[in-house]
Amino acid sequence: MKTSIAFGFAWLAVVAVSGGTRVLMNATGNARFVNALIGTANDGHTYPGATVPFGLVQASPDTGCLGWPYCSGYRYEDSTLLGFSQTHLSGTGCPDLGAILLLPFTGSAVQIQYQSKFSHQDETARPGYYAVELQDYGVKAEITASERCAFYRCHFENTNEAHLLLDLRSGMVFDAQALESHVIKSEIHFEDPTTISGYRITQGWGGERHVYFAMHFDQPFASKTWLAGESESRNQRVVFSFQGGSIQVLNVKIAISTVSIDGAKANLAAEMPGWNFEATAKAACEQWNELLSKVTAEAPRKDLETFYTALYHSLVAPNNLADVDGQYRGADNKVYMSEGKAYYSALSLWDVHRASIPLYTILCPEVVSQLVDTLLRHYKVTGYLPMWALWGHENNCMIGNASIPVIAEACLQGIISSSVAQEAFEAVKVSSTANHPKSDWTSYMRYGYLPSDIVKEEAVSRTLESAFDDGCAAEMARKMGKTEDQAYFARRSNFYTNLFDSSTGLMRGKKSDGTWVTPFDPLLYSHAGDAGGDYTEANAWNYTWHVQQDPEGLIRLLGGDEKFAEKLDRLFTLPSTVVGANIVDITGLIGQYVHGNEPCHHVPYLYSYAGMPWKTQERVREITTTLYHNTPGGIPGNDDCGQMSAWYVLSTMGFYPVNPANGIYVLGTPGLDKVSLDVGNGKKFTIETVRRNSSEFYIDHIEHDGKLYPYSYFTHADVLQGGRFIFHMTSKPNFAFGKSVACRPQSQSQ
Repeated sequence: MKTSIAFGFAWLAVVAVSGGTRVLMNATGNARFVNALIGTANDGHTYPGATVPFGLVQASPDTGCLGWPYCSGYRYEDSTLLGFSQTHLSGTGCPDLGAILLLPFTGSAVQIQYQSKFSHQDETARPGYYAVELQDYGVKAEITASERCAFYRCHFENTNEAHLLLDLRSGMVFDAQALESHVIKSEIHFEDPTTISGYRITQGWGGERHVYFAMHFDQPFASKTWLAGESESRNQRVVFSFQGGSIQVLNVKIAISTVSIDGAKANLAAEMPGWNFEATAKAACEQWNELLSKVTAEAPRKDLETFYTALYHSLVAPNNLADVDGQYRGADNKVYMSEGKAYYSALSLWDVHRASIPLYTILCPEVVSQLVDTLLRHYKVTGYLPMWALWGHENNCMIGNASIPVIAEACLQGIISSSVAQEAFEAVKVSSTANHPKSDWTSYMRYGYLPSDIVKEEAVSRTLESAFDDGCAAEMARKMGKTEDQAYFARRSNFYTNLFDSSTGLMRGKKSDGTWVTPFDPLLYSHAGDAGGDYTEANAWNYTWHVQQDPEGLIRLLGGDEKFAEKLDRLFTLPSTVVGANIVDITGLIGQYVHGNEPCHHVPYLYSYAGMPWKTQERVREITTTLYHNTPGGIPGNDDCGQMSAWYVLSTMGFYPVNPANGIYVLGTPGLDKVSLDVGNGKKFTIETVRRNSSEFYIDHIEHDGKLYPYSYFTHADVLQGGRFIFHMTSKPNFAFGKSVACRPQSQSQ
C-alpha cells in the first residue's frame, strides 16, 4: 500500500512506540508523518520539544543534564522529567545550552526535589508542539513555539497549590561541578505580577553565552518563594505561586534574545502578541509544512515516517540568533546588526557540510545565502572562517575548515553574487594560509603533509581534511578565473598522496623526517585528547577514503578499478570491532565502515567512480534499511545537527554528493516509490521507481523524460532543470550500467 502526501488535509496520525500507541491530533500536511521522538533513544541525542525551522527557541523537556547522555537534555529511556528549558542542541556529541528552565507543579512550593515521573503513553511530540502529563503533580504541560518565543499551556488538576519554577542554574553541562559553576552572572527582574524578565551569562562549550528573556503570565502570581540566589549574583531559582482554586489553566509566554531584555520583549511583542495557543501551534505546524511540502513522496507509511522525520531533523538547525530587528551578539560578544535579520548558530560544519548544506542548496538556497553571510560576518570579527560556531562563538571543535566547502558550493551553484564571492574567496584564502588555533600551515606547506611528530594529534585526518578544503578552494578559484590561486590550491589538494602508504594501501602517519609512524595498527581508533593518535574519531581504514576532491586519483593509487573495489569490499567485511580509545561516536558499524560518524558517509558511493554502481546500490540499501527506523532508537549515531538525517533523506531519494561542493550527485538506490522536489521557478524534479517488490533495489536502467539515461550521477543543473527520471529496478545487478568512464561521476564541478 502506498500513501500519497501531495495534499495538506488534517490527519489523525497513529504512531506505534514502545509500550503502546500514541495519537497525534491535528497534524496536517507532511508534518503528520513526523515522529519527533525518533532519535531520542540510544545515541541519537535529538530532542522532542517544540521548535520551528532554524528557530532560536527549542522548548523541550529535560530528563537529565549531566554528561554525554544528555547532550540534548532528553533520553527516551528515562521516566523522570526535570522541567522544560528553552534552548537545545540537536544530535551533538557535547552538552550545552538548556537555558531558562521552567517546571509547573503542585503541592508545597518548597520540595525536596523538583521533578516528576512521566510516561510515553501520555506524551505527544510533533512539529511545533509537545505535550506530556507530569504524573507526580497532576499537571499536563503543552508547549508550542515561534522562532524566538515559547508558549506554555499548563493544566492543573484539582489543586489549591499551583506553582511554576523558574531556574536560571540548570543547563546541559559535562558534570555536577560544571552545573554549579557554568553560570557567570544572572538576574531576575519582577516588573509586575504578570511580567518577569532577566538574563544569564554562562561559560561552556560555546564560550561566553548571553541569554536574555522576557516572560508573561496570563494571570498574576500571588506570591514568590526564593529557593536560591535572591541575594546572589547568579544561579537564581524562584517559585511563583498562583491563586489556588480559581486556576485551572496557566498560560506562560517567554521570549529570548542574545542582545538584551528589550530585545526579548520586542521579540515577544512581534511574534506572540496574543494568548491563542491553538493559533500559535497551527502557525508553527504551517511553518514546518512550508518546508516539508517541498518534498512530496510516496511509500509505505512506516517509510514515510522515517523519511519525513529525517527531513524534519535536517531543518531544526542551524539556529538564527538575530532578533526581529536584526540585532545579534557576535563572536566578540559585541552587538551587531544584520540587514537580512539572520545570523546562524549551532553550525556543526564538519558534520553538516556533507549532506545538510547540499540539501538546503536544493530546497532552500536562500538559507545557504544567509549562512554564507553569517560565515563572512564571523570572519570579519575573528579573522578566520568558523569551524564549529555555537551561540556565535568558535569552539574550535573538529578539524579542517568546513566553512570552505559551504562557501565553494554556494559560489559554484550561483547562490551568492559575484561581489559576495570575491569577499568570500578572500576569507577562504586567508583562513587557508594564516595560522589560527587549529592550523599549522607552516608545517603543511613545508612537508606537504602534517607530520605526526610535530602536530602530535590527528595529523593524518587533518591533512586529508585540509587537502579536501584546498580542492574546494581550487574549484572556486577556477570558477572565478583566478588561475594563480587555482594552481596553488590544486597543488595543495594533492597533498593526500604524501600520506598514502603503498605497502598497506592505507593513509598512514608520517614523521617530519619522512619515515612512517610505527608501530602501525590500521584498526586502532584515535581521538583528540585521548593519548594522541593520527585520526579523528576514526582509524586508517575509515580515513583512507577521505579524498572526495579526487576519487580518480585515489583509484590510481590503489591500483585501478578492480583493486580499488576489492579494498572497499574489505572495509565492509572486516570484523566490526573497535580497537583502542573508547570513542562513543563509533556506532553503526558494517565491518569497519562506521555510519554513525561522518568521515565515512560518502564512502558507499565511491564504487561508482570505479564503474561499479551496483555495489554502491547494495551498500546504500543495506544502510538505509538496517540502520534507520521509525522508532526512538532509529538513528544510528549522533544526529549531529541533522547530518545523519540528511544523509538518509538524500540517499533514500536516490542520490548523494560525494564532494558536497561540486554539484555532482552520485546515484544510489531510491528507497521511495516516488519523490518529487520543488526546485523553484515552478519546476519539479521527480524520481519514480518501477519494481515489483522491495528485493528489486538494483538499477537496471533509467529513463529521463522518455530517453535512456546512462549516467550513474546527476548534476545540480539537472536537478534545477526539473524533469522526470524513471528508475527501472531489478533483483540482480546490471554490471553494464554506469561502467564506462564516460558515464561515471567526475571530480570536476559541472
